[in-house]
Amino acid sequence: MVRSKFKDEHPFDKRKAEAERIRQKYSDRIPVICEKVEKSDIPTIDKKKYLVPARIKLSPEKAIFIFVDDILPPTAALMSAIYEEHKDEDGKLAPAHVDG
Repeated sequence: MVRSKFKDEHPFDKRKAEAERIRQKYSDRIPVICEKVEKSDIPTIDKKKYLVPARIKLSPEKAIFIFVDDILPPTAALMSAIYEEHKDEDGKLAPAHVDG
């Protein structure tokens, strides 16, 4: 499993409280922490925290790839299902990693 810099920098209680507040305010959104893989050569991502719709409708020729705990979930999976299966103890979907 890849280590999360975000988790190292933010205490568990603060992360959990923030996730609960976000889920109450935006019940149709999933709180996602997205970090670049350390050895990746893609440009640095300017933000780490995202609110992703529980259902994302894309045309057939479009795709979003999110790795969670070094696993690429099935492409037909709903974000809400990925969240329920992989959410962290603090209530966020983390770490989600980007590599290129």
